[in-house]
Amino acid sequence: MAITTFDGPIRSLGGIYQQGPSTIVEITASTTLDPVAHGGRIISVGGSLAANVVLTLPTINTSANASSSGPGNDPNTANNEGVTYTIWVPTTISTSSLKIGTDGTDRFVGYVLSIDSDTTDATRGFGAGANDDFINFNGTTTGGVAGTWVQIVAIAALKYMVTGVAVGSGTVATPFATS
Repeated sequence: MAITTFDGPIRSLGGIYQQGPSTIVEITASTTLDPVAHGGRIISVGGSLAANVVLTLPTINTSANASSSGPGNDPNTANNEGVTYTIWVPTTISTSSLKIGTDGTDRFVGYVLSIDSDTTDATRGFGAGANDDFINFNGTTTGGVAGTWVQIVAIAALKYMVTGVAVGSGTVATPFATS
């Protein structure tokens, strides 16, 4: 089926679900994420991951054809508010790093739960600082052990909301950073 656009809410009494190979996008090299190619899908990062992979989130655009413009919104709008990116690490990032960054203007808000998987399973929550625009997973203390995942939503102008679980080893540390 081609891309379908609806104007107004969709109601399903039986549920809506995705399935099939198009629901998971595998990434092994630095990539700029795109709402059409990556939004609403599971982005799997790992396996034959090259060193120092950077996933760059698109600039948040809330002004083009705002939702308040009423019925008949342009289905090709550049407005990407509300787009969700789910990123998970299926195999531990061993000698590499994974960085998820914004354009340098957009910032992260939200929290990630970090779990020490190798000894006590201690947990600690880390919140994004006011200027944080990167999430760094190093395969040990800041996360990146198999099972790490984050969900990132373009929530408002200049703000990506983050939630997730950073599975680490050793004394866990914040994955949030400023570029």
